Amino acid sequence: MHPTENKPLSIPYGMQNWEDVRLSGCYYVDKTRFIPQIESSHRFFFFIRPRRFGKSLLLNMLQQYYDVNKRDLFERLFGDLWVGQHPTRERNSYLVLYLNFSLVSGGLQDYQQSLANHCQKRMREFVIKYADLLPAEALQGLERQTTAKDMLEHIALMASRTGQSIYLFIDEYDHFTNDILANPATEAAYKAETHGEGTIRTFFNAIKDATYSSIKRLFITGVSPVTMDDVTSGFNIGSNYTMEPQFNAMVGFTEGEVRQMLDYYRQYYPFNHTTDELIELMKPWYDNYCFSIDSLDDPPMYNSDMVLYFVSRYVEGRCQPPREMLDQNIRTDYNKLRMLIRKDRGFEHNASIIQYIAESGSIVADLKSSFPSQDIPKPDSFVSLLYYFGLLTIAGVGARGTRFRIPNQVVREQMYGYLIENYRENELTIDDRQRSMMMADMAIDGLWRPYFDHIASTLARYSSNRDKGKGEAYVHGFTLALASQSKLYLPVSELDAGAKTYYGDRPLGGYADIYLQPMLEQYPDIEHSYVLELKYLPGDASDAQLAQAHEQAREQLLRYERSVVVERTLGHTRLHRLVLVWRGIDLAIAEEL
Repeated sequence: MHPTENKPLSIPYGMQNWEDVRLSGCYYVDKTRFIPQIESSHRFFFFIRPRRFGKSLLLNMLQQYYDVNKRDLFERLFGDLWVGQHPTRERNSYLVLYLNFSLVSGGLQDYQQSLANHCQKRMREFVIKYADLLPAEALQGLERQTTAKDMLEHIALMASRTGQSIYLFIDEYDHFTNDILANPATEAAYKAETHGEGTIRTFFNAIKDATYSSIKRLFITGVSPVTMDDVTSGFNIGSNYTMEPQFNAMVGFTEGEVRQMLDYYRQYYPFNHTTDELIELMKPWYDNYCFSIDSLDDPPMYNSDMVLYFVSRYVEGRCQPPREMLDQNIRTDYNKLRMLIRKDRGFEHNASIIQYIAESGSIVADLKSSFPSQDIPKPDSFVSLLYYFGLLTIAGVGARGTRFRIPNQVVREQMYGYLIENYRENELTIDDRQRSMMMADMAIDGLWRPYFDHIASTLARYSSNRDKGKGEAYVHGFTLALASQSKLYLPVSELDAGAKTYYGDRPLGGYADIYLQPMLEQYPDIEHSYVLELKYLPGDASDAQLAQAHEQAREQLLRYERSVVVERTLGHTRLHRLVLVWRGIDLAIAEEL
């Protein structure tokens, strides 16, 4: 669809029906170039990506492309897209069956019936839709079936009798099983449902059996490989393409695609920013995902949902960036990952993986392509699960394993929010309003000392004797966790800055431990910004050692203030260079240069 002369294409934020996107005049980032690669892959395709990354829209696009009943709409739906100019042999040649397991309730006592109800609804629609291509008794026979397994077997048999081929799509295949795993009361019974004659296992067995007759292609998406691993001995035909480099950019947006979108809408709206300026605003929040070890040299991926949120809010908000860079729908989705928090607490306190990542900025582990649910508490599996959920991204690989890091500020807020909740649950009172007001005093009046005294006193109250020996990363992580709760600054950490990036021919790295980058586009009345150099010494360090650390911090700050990151984002604010030296958990030196 093309826009009218003065009316731009709509922004398809939140839309999952691809036909609506195309026929109602919405902007579409063309992903149809991946269709030939999917066809040339194995017929039973398994693909994992984080929530709200464009999987459902991709699946719906594929359904429209392969649906035999959409042949007459091919030109309208695909004519101006890549695949419209390069159609494949299999287009519009399947009966399409779509199941969406996010609509199946996750309670162990009711999910079997919920699954049956969902399958009955979808398969009844399927039989009615393709009534002229199926035996006359297909609908009546379907209504006699009572389980999801029996219904699937029935329609596969019906299609086989008339020589039809089915393309089965299952979206969010693990949604309801993740809900079961998140509940301690039902987790033990989960194994019974994915092994032996459990409902989930027998359903996937039925899919496997149907591939011998009419199910010729299968595309399954989800957010983790856990459930598929648990049923794998009963369903061992699927090929996992999650980490294959040719599909790294199949969902999400590349920076080139984001730039093209911004340039398009610039034609219709009075933008107050250049494309480069908007990219610089979005990049720390939504970018930096890599899903394949072999794609480390490729451009990183943006979260597509978050980009559409930003662009939509920008053009609707008088071409000013949204005050809230984090879409509340994303926050809600991450809050659903209760299993992560509970599993993480299975480690000893000092071995909390989420706490380690927040404090250290990265972690090295073996990336697992699959693992059963009982292995989630194992460190390598848990780190891999964080990667599949989008809380970590691939940052490198070496002899010790795969290096992961937090991809961006959206995820960082979730990580640090977890730590804040952990502090509260350990009976540490954190006065959010008090801290917010002190941060405002820092931003507007340059009164920084009360805020860092507050951090020091909070740190002292929280720390156990074991925590006192954890070192600089602990102090750094704690400071970042509290600073990240402010809406006035983007805390940029050297630890999680990731791979070296260049601005022209100058490296962007080399800034201080923490740079509090002012959010000037949202809050232009901010007058002060900060670079912090943190030093940590053991509690028994001498005064001479303290003086030496103090001098090192001073020298480093003098270099850091000239970094490109600071130069580009400082704006009109006055830059404060702060040296913070801890001896044990005491803030021994707090000085502005």
